Amino acid sequence: MGADRFEHRLLLPPLRTILSAFGETWFSGRLADDVLPSVARLAAGYLGAVALGVTLGVLLGSSRRVRLLAEPVLEFFRAVPPPVLIPVLMLFVGIGDTMKITVIVIGSMWPVLLNTAEGVRAIDEVLADTARSYGLTGAARLRRLVLLAASPQIVTGMRQALSISIILMVISEMFASSSGLGYTIVQFQRGFEIPEMWSGILLLGLLGFLLSLLFGRFEARALRWYRGWRQAQKGKS
Repeated sequence: MGADRFEHRLLLPPLRTILSAFGETWFSGRLADDVLPSVARLAAGYLGAVALGVTLGVLLGSSRRVRLLAEPVLEFFRAVPPPVLIPVLMLFVGIGDTMKITVIVIGSMWPVLLNTAEGVRAIDEVLADTARSYGLTGAARLRRLVLLAASPQIVTGMRQALSISIILMVISEMFASSSGLGYTIVQFQRGFEIPEMWSGILLLGLLGFLLSLLFGRFEARALRWYRGWRQAQKGKS
């Protein structure tokens, strides 16, 4: 019983020990060497996924012919788990930041793409006819009708993509890397530095929580018009 209790405390140290290791580990050179590079890769991959997902989603949602032609190919690639592509990407682009960012983009774009396509397809015909009657075409129609009307679905996809991006950031850094949160946590585990390992997991949780708060503020501002419209509709009913 005593050996079991010792092993448990060793693998799951008290919170005060983890918090002590947290300050000593991350409020030092690791902040610039590991945390900031991870955040930069996450930001680049996430923004790339949003841009690519919205672009392809608008294209697929706007054209039935394009959707029918592209759907089998997209379904095939969507079914491939992004971590499986890491060894392949390492062969083509190496083991640097490009590989890690590409993994995030490929794995995170799907919620944005699918939600955008559904949002574009669901645009009210009355709104489309009104925009047509006012002569909205090209970029003006895309900005003032298509993206605006589909924005609730687009933002939903972006929220889903954010959590996927964090996961893929960590996984990509566990492969042939020399920096980053994923790499450092694995190194702590291999070196049996258990409090430091848990402090890295705690840092990832805090990072996800902070990004969720920031995204919530962005969502509130981006969809302010939509929530006002919903409240007006409820008032009429």
